[in-house]
Amino acid sequence: MKIKPIIIVAGEPYSTFLEIFFKSYKSNVLKKFPIILIASKKNLIGQMKKLGYKYEIYLVNEKKINKLKPSSKKINLINIDFNKKKIIDTISRSSKNYIEQCFKKAMKLLEEKKSMVLINGPVSKTHFLSKKYPGITEYLSKKTNKLGSEVMLIYNEKLSVSPITTHISLKNVIKNISINKIVKKVEAINFFYKNKLNKKAKFAITGLNPHCETKNPENEEKKIILPAIKILKKKKINIEGPFPADTMFLSKNRKKFNVIIGMYHDQVLTPIKTLYEFKAINITLGLPFIRISPDHGTNNKMLGKKISDPSSLIEAFKFIKKVSAN
Repeated sequence: MKIKPIIIVAGEPYSTFLEIFFKSYKSNVLKKFPIILIASKKNLIGQMKKLGYKYEIYLVNEKKINKLKPSSKKINLINIDFNKKKIIDTISRSSKNYIEQCFKKAMKLLEEKKSMVLINGPVSKTHFLSKKYPGITEYLSKKTNKLGSEVMLIYNEKLSVSPITTHISLKNVIKNISINKIVKKVEAINFFYKNKLNKKAKFAITGLNPHCETKNPENEEKKIILPAIKILKKKKINIEGPFPADTMFLSKNRKKFNVIIGMYHDQVLTPIKTLYEFKAINITLGLPFIRISPDHGTNNKMLGKKISDPSSLIEAFKFIKKVSAN
């Protein structure tokens, strides 16, 4: 079977992603997968010189993508012009159109089934996404007509987490939680574990309120979370809860499960990043392709300093290798 290439959108040009990409590429984790980088050739060459890397650049002929071969010495590049006379170290709206064109090209290739995997580097939520999209998760789901079906899964082989609500303010969390949303997202993760990872998911679900209780007898645990759990149990899904979020991640509690579902973003992302740091990757389920984002930000203050940790991108490569083997 012909191995389709992995598409990587470099994202924000004023970030440490290219440094992380160079380090990960050199590690040669994915020996059998061709990789196509979508980025600015000018920026790519500039960062290679600045960081002391020497890779041959091969400009990809899109009609011959299926003939690309894996290489750890040559970077397959689709060049998107970044019309700046000088590459500086400041994130601003100046890169918005460039990033949009990178994603547009990636989406076209994915739609044409020339690849089934997208990895994207970080972007500025302030300057690229603005108020239109709360995060890249929602941006991609909108672009693929899957808005509402997307599921954020922060994956580690030992333990993964998923928030029912993603990039929204805390004041909006309650009105964005529902029985149906919990059921659909847990079902999607359960399907993914069974069919892509060949593993049985064991779910724990947190409450919304401190200690899973409020003075109001009609709290969200009773009105929403418990009814959702009952439905999921009837569907033969292994799920328990709701558990208080403040103790859910204690070692004796979490060891019984491999997926913890939370009600909002930081409720589960803060502990998973504390536990596994860059050994966790952000996977978006519910799209027509596998989308992975290494779990780090733009971090432009470290641009050019040669000290950025490539672990999360390497973990992304390992995950793709694992999934392709199942």
